[in-house]
Amino acid sequence: MKVLLATTNKSKIRYYGQRLIENGVDVITLNDLDKKLDIDENWKKPVENAIIKARAYGKISNLPTVALDDGLFLDNLPDEIQPKTHVRRVNGKRLNDDEMVNYYIDLVEKYGENGILNGFFLKGVCVYYDGSIYSYEKKSNRCFTSKKSDILKEGYPLSSIQYVKELGKYKSELTYEEEKQIKEFEEKDIIDFILNSLNSLKL
Repeated sequence: MKVLLATTNKSKIRYYGQRLIENGVDVITLNDLDKKLDIDENWKKPVENAIIKARAYGKISNLPTVALDDGLFLDNLPDEIQPKTHVRRVNGKRLNDDEMVNYYIDLVEKYGENGILNGFFLKGVCVYYDGSIYSYEKKSNRCFTSKKSDILKEGYPLSSIQYVKELGKYKSELTYEEEKQIKEFEEKDIIDFILNSLNSLKL
């Protein structure tokens, strides 16, 4: 089965693409399509963005299409400043890594307790084909601190202020194996949903 993974995010392509390939799915990405769409992804919920994207690319590709989006929600924040699906964009500006870390540290100090602010990433997934829509949401809890790790991962700045309580480490300090183990645990339900949805399609 050939499936379009509707994302240009290299990390998502690498992880989800590989998991699907391992399960016998022939994956192509937006880089393989001649057409690119200007899609409004300003919905508040990640799953709404995923549905819009999957439907749009599914219609022009005529392929089963998988789209994913995610958003960040933090405890105690007023709704108007919740990051939601714009984790890196604040007041219309795209933050660089250092600006992003400093901005979220300020939020921890203002809205957290004792240097800790809890929240969660909400992931939205949609599988679309020929009018059929399957959608799913997955919540992954996070703990942010006002003290950052000495290790800053380029492109993933918030990992330096995310504390993994179970391992007693910042996310940026996890070994490859530790990070892989956590990711596979958090993403298993998503992979299962995608595969089950694809199997449900009448192809």
